[in-house]
Amino acid sequence: MRFAYVLVIAAALASCADKPSKEEQDAAKNTFVCLLDGERLVIRFDMGMARMLMPTGDRVDLYQIPSGQSGVRFSNGNLELRGKGTELTLVDNTTGTQVALAQCAPYSVPKP
Repeated sequence: MRFAYVLVIAAALASCADKPSKEEQDAAKNTFVCLLDGERLVIRFDMGMARMLMPTGDRVDLYQIPSGQSGVRFSNGNLELRGKGTELTLVDNTTGTQVALAQCAPYSVPKP
């Protein structure tokens, strides 16, 4: 009988492990996935910041700055992210290059 209780508890715990937490679900709502030169770029918007996971694996934090027009603008001095909705552009201020991000879409939490 005791063994049956242990199995039920173990099964319940295992089923909980597969579901994303409330915090993970909320973070996903503010996260977008785009293509930068054909490679995956992940952007998470959070309290006046845009946190990017670059295709190289580097993490970059950008801080919100005033935009002279409608839309968003984030920068750390070297990189700048600007745009509106899913139409985003990444500007490298050190080289002067500007790249439109492709196929930006909200991130969806993978299903178990």
